Amino acid sequence: MMIDLHPTKCNLCGDKVIYISNAEIYGRQYGSGYCYYCTSCGAYVGTHIPRPREALGILANNEMKEWKIKCHNLFDPLWKNKTKSRGKLYSALADQMGIPARQCHFGYFDLEALKKAYEILKTWN
Repeated sequence: MMIDLHPTKCNLCGDKVIYISNAEIYGRQYGSGYCYYCTSCGAYVGTHIPRPREALGILANNEMKEWKIKCHNLFDPLWKNKTKSRGKLYSALADQMGIPARQCHFGYFDLEALKKAYEILKTWN
């Protein structure tokens, strides 16, 4: 699986994606200040602060964003409390999901993968 870091086509609906100021979504610039936005379904993805043309992952709709938050709520306390390093936790999750560690990031996951990750993470807590 290769993530398109400069998407022009929406991974959800297949329509046109444009690069815009994220102030158009949030009302003010946030993070890198930019995002990729689907002109049809409204899905979007932010960009990296040091590389504002590079997407953080795949475009996400509201349901995907909710599942990302749910995953992060279970995952983040484990590395923030120094239980294990973030990298080791992602590697362990990748092993349980049956995917390469380099592909294991919530920003890269579609809805099905987010739900699978959440079910795994629930067993960790």
